Amino acid sequence: MQRIERVAFFGTPDFALPTLQALVAAERAPLLVVTQPDRPSGRGQRVQAPPVAHWAREHGLEIWQPARVRDPEVLERIAGLELDLAVVAAFGQIFPRALLELPRHGCVNVHASLLPRHRGAAPVQAALLAGDAETGVSIMQMDEGLDTGPVLLQASTRLAGHETAGELLARLAHLGAALVLETIPGLESGTLVARPQPDAGATHAPRLRKEQGRADWSQPAASIFRQLRAFTPWPGVTAELAGEPVKLLWGEPLAERSEAPPGSVLGPRHDALAVACGEGTVLGVAKLQRPGRRPLPAAELLRGERLGATARFA
Repeated sequence: MQRIERVAFFGTPDFALPTLQALVAAERAPLLVVTQPDRPSGRGQRVQAPPVAHWAREHGLEIWQPARVRDPEVLERIAGLELDLAVVAAFGQIFPRALLELPRHGCVNVHASLLPRHRGAAPVQAALLAGDAETGVSIMQMDEGLDTGPVLLQASTRLAGHETAGELLARLAHLGAALVLETIPGLESGTLVARPQPDAGATHAPRLRKEQGRADWSQPAASIFRQLRAFTPWPGVTAELAGEPVKLLWGEPLAERSEAPPGSVLGPRHDALAVACGEGTVLGVAKLQRPGRRPLPAAELLRGERLGATARFA
């Protein structure tokens, strides 16, 4: 058995951090951490290092932030490392064949879905939007396609009924880190066999767009609830109330029916604001936020704005 010692890590956001941390804790610290360049972020658009770069720098790991992994200097530097393996977690770029072939054991990717379901950039959000009962993590041997490579290991998990995309991403990140630590010994011993993905059941989860967060009140309350979960923390779900923009921070379907037009405000229900939705269903909006103001419970917003009987969401 030949030990995998020369490892590089490619990753960028918070989702990638547990895998990098697990490699370091298991005494498999990467020779090089490759991550995306620093970019403007937040309200002030201040240039910030990605989470992986920040953590790696703090822990004395060598980092590199090339603009494009397809550039010749990237291939030259990675080739010079004589890698046994590259571990990839939410790096954010497609690898060319020349890069995929450089490590002795290739490149393995931590993907937050049960492939072939939800290939693409937003698998967690796609699982929530689709109302999947379970999801999971796949460790995939990367090829030139978009999440089409053979699968080495998978682990599944049930979806909690109120879990948001942010919460689910954090949970799957730790699940993926544990799987990576199983994958490496399997590659060393040769006992791990990659299984080609079947074509049946393959779906695509493209990158999220901000306009997807617009509430459509003609949809059933259960669909809007799935949207709230999938689009928290980004891009959020937005609407208009009494002609002014508002962000819906939380809400759940209520066990009542209404024949009122979708978007109609039906009044308070305990701590929520009942809103008519498609197919006669009702959503209880619990928390909202006007632009530039603090988040408010629905009851407090109702008192402060004195919405009339004809108030509607649009």
